[in-house]
Amino acid sequence: MSLMGNLNRALSATTGLQVRRATPAAPPQPNKAGAKPGKRPTPVYRCPAPGDLATDRLLRRPVFIMSPVRSGSTLLRMLLNAHPRLHSPHELHIRRLEVDFGSRLSQRAMSALDLERGDLEHLLWDRVMHRELVRSGKDVLVEKTPSNAFVHRRIRDCWPDARFVFLLRHPVSIARSWHEGDPDKRTFDEAAADALRYMKAVDNARNAATDGHGDHGDTDSHGGHGGHGGNYTLRYEDLTADAGKEMRGLCAFLDVDFEPSMLDYGRRDDTQVVKGLGDWRDKIRTGQVQSGRALPAEDEIPELLRPMCAAWGYTS
Repeated sequence: MSLMGNLNRALSATTGLQVRRATPAAPPQPNKAGAKPGKRPTPVYRCPAPGDLATDRLLRRPVFIMSPVRSGSTLLRMLLNAHPRLHSPHELHIRRLEVDFGSRLSQRAMSALDLERGDLEHLLWDRVMHRELVRSGKDVLVEKTPSNAFVHRRIRDCWPDARFVFLLRHPVSIARSWHEGDPDKRTFDEAAADALRYMKAVDNARNAATDGHGDHGDTDSHGGHGGHGGNYTLRYEDLTADAGKEMRGLCAFLDVDFEPSMLDYGRRDDTQVVKGLGDWRDKIRTGQVQSGRALPAEDEIPELLRPMCAAWGYTS
């Protein structure tokens, strides 16, 4: 009999106890579906030099619509997607596509190629978007996920030749629309606070484009032209009031000819509305630009939103 057997025989006779080998601790379980993953720190990556873009990026001069939620970005992308040269798919959420190393050896192998985790993620982002563009048969890809504003610097680093379109809307109108989208989920005050996070992110991205941190100047439909024309700003209220005028200006910025058929986007393609990946309600499904809601009066602006209203020129 083994030593363990003799020991347990003696212990049982005297104490009624036995010795058992400890069970190894169970490995950590993967995150269950629906559970929010922990926030990972921004991975290390390098910014491709202009001379390296031909090697490091398949997608060239992509366009990113930077806007808060409920600001008309789905309408804008539908108008752009109706252009024969512009492809603007549903929200792609590329910033949530992550890469990890399966072993230290794989990490060492990639590091020897000057590719860290962030670089590999950028290659994945670029490949997904380039694939979508090639499948469309068009020339220019336009991406409109609102949460891209939270990682605007990383997007600029990933695509140094990217162009940015900033779509603004009255902050109170944004909050009201966000609340009305799911009134049982959030009160107006909760909707205003949540939407304000997106507004601040868009404002930070817009300021970075013009304060020396971005590579491009700004073209603002309400403030003239400046810099190198790498960024363009328009307002939802102007888009719904005179879509033809606004789209002509935007097409000029994107170096494509204006197509009048863009304004009747529903005739060109009515399959691009995907529930949960942008607006999918009846108004957007009409296939034509609809009038926007009336702007709120000054006394209807809550204190929480007053600074943003002032920053975006919606208050006197």
